[in-house]
Amino acid sequence: MKRKVYIETSVISYLTARPSRTILGAAHQQITLAWWETRSRYELLVSESVLRECSAGDPDAAQKRLAVLNDIPLLLVTEQALNIAESLVERGIIPAKAAEDALHIAIATANGVDYLLTWNCRHIANPEIQRSIAEHLEQLGLFLPFICTPEELLGEENAE
Repeated sequence: MKRKVYIETSVISYLTARPSRTILGAAHQQITLAWWETRSRYELLVSESVLRECSAGDPDAAQKRLAVLNDIPLLLVTEQALNIAESLVERGIIPAKAAEDALHIAIATANGVDYLLTWNCRHIANPEIQRSIAEHLEQLGLFLPFICTPEELLGEENAE
């Protein structure tokens, strides 16, 4: 059985963006493309939240992002996910300004995915925040999916 991967918006953005002018941005784009080539190993999932974020901004860029998501199954934002997200913000684990990030974590958690794939290292793939999220979810009887970047999920086999 394939492992389930919830793809957060930042991954889709790097996958479809114009070539970056920064070294780090270009590296993230190349790594994302390399991981994308391995995507058949996984069951990919996105949410209504990802669709909403990908449809925002420049219409041409939004069209490219949405085209990538065309065949990826959609996870709905459930009441459970909303409650989890709200509790993460209320407890100050995720700042209110990053409530959408809390929602990504909550949707992935509520749906029992294996991995939450993101380049958002400020509020999602942040080890200190992850520790607090995991502790909170454990109190609720839930488990935090493994949160990682495409580079981490790509692993050693494709490292150059």
